[in-house]
Amino acid sequence: MVPATRLPPGNPVPPQFDTREFRRSNGAPLHNAATAWGRGATGRGVTIAVVDSGIDEDSPEFAGRVSPLSRDIGGSSRPLGGPDDHGTNVAMVAAAARDGVGILGIAFGSTIMALRTDTPGSCALDGNSDAEADCKFADSAIARAITFAADNGAKVINLSLGGEGTSAALRAAVARAVQLGSLVVVASGNDGLAELNGFAAGINSAGTGGVVVVGSINDRGEMSSFSNRPGTKGENFLAALGERICCTYENGKLLVDSEGFSYLYSGTSFSAPQVSGAAALLAQAFPNLTGRQIATILLETALDAGAPGTDPVYGRGILDIAAAFRPVGSTALAGGQAVAMADGTGAASPAMGDAFAGGALPAIVLDRFERAFSVDLAGTLRGAPAPERLRAAIGSEQRTIAMASPSVSAAFSIAGTGDPADAPELGELRLTPGDAQQARVLAGRVAAQLAPGTTLGIAYREAADGLVVQLQGQERPAFMIAPSAMASDGMLRRSDAAAAVRHQFGPWGLTLAADTGEVLSSAPMARAEQLAGRRGTGEVATYGIALDRRLGTLEGTIGVSWLAEEHTLLGARFHESFGLAGADSVFLDARASWALAPRWRLGGALRQGWTGAREGGLVAPGSGLASRAWSLDLSREDLFMAGDSIAIRVAQPLRVESGALGLVLPSTWDYATRSAGYDIRSLALAPQGRELNAELAWRGPLLQGHAAASLFYRREPGHHSALPDDTGMALRWSRAF
Repeated sequence: MVPATRLPPGNPVPPQFDTREFRRSNGAPLHNAATAWGRGATGRGVTIAVVDSGIDEDSPEFAGRVSPLSRDIGGSSRPLGGPDDHGTNVAMVAAAARDGVGILGIAFGSTIMALRTDTPGSCALDGNSDAEADCKFADSAIARAITFAADNGAKVINLSLGGEGTSAALRAAVARAVQLGSLVVVASGNDGLAELNGFAAGINSAGTGGVVVVGSINDRGEMSSFSNRPGTKGENFLAALGERICCTYENGKLLVDSEGFSYLYSGTSFSAPQVSGAAALLAQAFPNLTGRQIATILLETALDAGAPGTDPVYGRGILDIAAAFRPVGSTALAGGQAVAMADGTGAASPAMGDAFAGGALPAIVLDRFERAFSVDLAGTLRGAPAPERLRAAIGSEQRTIAMASPSVSAAFSIAGTGDPADAPELGELRLTPGDAQQARVLAGRVAAQLAPGTTLGIAYREAADGLVVQLQGQERPAFMIAPSAMASDGMLRRSDAAAAVRHQFGPWGLTLAADTGEVLSSAPMARAEQLAGRRGTGEVATYGIALDRRLGTLEGTIGVSWLAEEHTLLGARFHESFGLAGADSVFLDARASWALAPRWRLGGALRQGWTGAREGGLVAPGSGLASRAWSLDLSREDLFMAGDSIAIRVAQPLRVESGALGLVLPSTWDYATRSAGYDIRSLALAPQGRELNAELAWRGPLLQGHAAASLFYRREPGHHSALPDDTGMALRWSRAF
């Protein structure tokens, strides 16, 4: 079965290049040269040495771009343009001017060093462009031309020549040119052989990675019947358009006969300058590259054709200039740490919602070859998923055990099912394996009176705010979906342990609380433990102090807390290369409730936060944000029966209202000094969306158990303006055993 051929995927052509001249130049469109042109790469300042039969230096296609070092190497003071136009046509493919007429070359801004190397008297005068048939080239002359080109700054040396073999002097000249940093591009030959001819094979072996051998394909990506294949020497072989190349020139213009036909030409001689032009584009855009590196880039980014991998027909594949102008291998911020463009460089927290959508974070990254690329890191930032509040409320199968006395109370939530791998040590607990699998403690809380007016509470897998509410004895309605402002910290967080102590001073209560845990992120960064798709974690701790008081039918609380994060910013995670050393937040909390009538209570809460990123790494001084949450609720006890309640709440979960993260990112790269210039880029963290929750909740005894029902509405869930509103109903029933 013959493998299917294919062509490089066509990249969008910038409008300024989509001209008739461009469309006539069949090599440039097929090999995606316009992608490089759109980046400003035209080959300007790069010299391509065309070792051939001379050049028509009067052609307007080369006006002002024929190097004054061009000369006759093979004879003695002959004119630069000989009787054969092969060298001119080769140079056209590589570097014909973008002048609105005729064709344009791959590197239309490059300089041509024309080195006439044909043996005197060997070229026919019939205008035939087949140099291998009509012109003769001595190895010694080719060697001198290569040496002259390398010594005089030619970055690319094009050999659209052939022969039976190579002399030691020629191979030495190629090796020396490569050592000096030049790239040698050689045509594979037009004998239709399954292996390289002696000339191309000899040049390839001498280049030690700095030679590219080029064969011919047609405009359908099929290997030309006349082209020599690489056979067993495919590692340095590329395929490029060499069949039916437009067009023959006469007196500096396209030759069109009396019947309106243009004359086309074919041969691997015209495939090679496609690659030489591409190399000149790379050399201008990335002046740090050596010839060997340019060869590696062109070979590694070639479109795989024929059999997968390096094969005996297409070698490494078909020239794709657009792919060559994309980063190769691992990337790193210029002057900084590695950052893979396929990774996420940032994951927002729920308080930030869709803040990253539509943002911009320009920076310079370097690839494996230290080539600088301008990228927008905002494209690798991920918004926070909308919290699944309904699933969190009713999605787990668990049991609750509670007990109480006048001085001690305790409650534990136990998983109904579990993984045996998570089971505790069986011998210590005296449990059977089945019991241990089922009885995993999910959360627990114990409160005890230490002395008159002093109560201590400790908790496992529960945040401190729940302990504080219990110790303060506050009356709060329970909701499944709409969170209280004082319980909203705007992040995906797991609490490991918490403690609180409260002391009553006359009418006032003073509570000290602390908890520790981890911030969770659902968008993996480039950390090793996240490569398997696990969530990233970061340590977090909260310390708070609050005053509470009852005054008749009123009760109120005011408090302040400090949230310390080790690797995150209000729950948002950023790539390690940014060097975020954590953040500190201060929250001011206020809550009040009023028993406005028998069995009726009106309550409200407000949380205002200020967060500052710790300086270090790329984080600029002054990075910070302000956040806010609020809730308002109305409840009624004993509505339908003794012991039931109904309540309604309207709430906004914690949302970043203003602020940004300032990052000192590389904005320029100097190839000469290999150093970066930096600017401060601001990443806004306030979302476009604003989540609002409304919930009507009922709780009460039902069928020898306890039931809860909720009707809810969420506008712009997770602070994502583009997400549809979320409405629903939840029912839950439980009973004691």
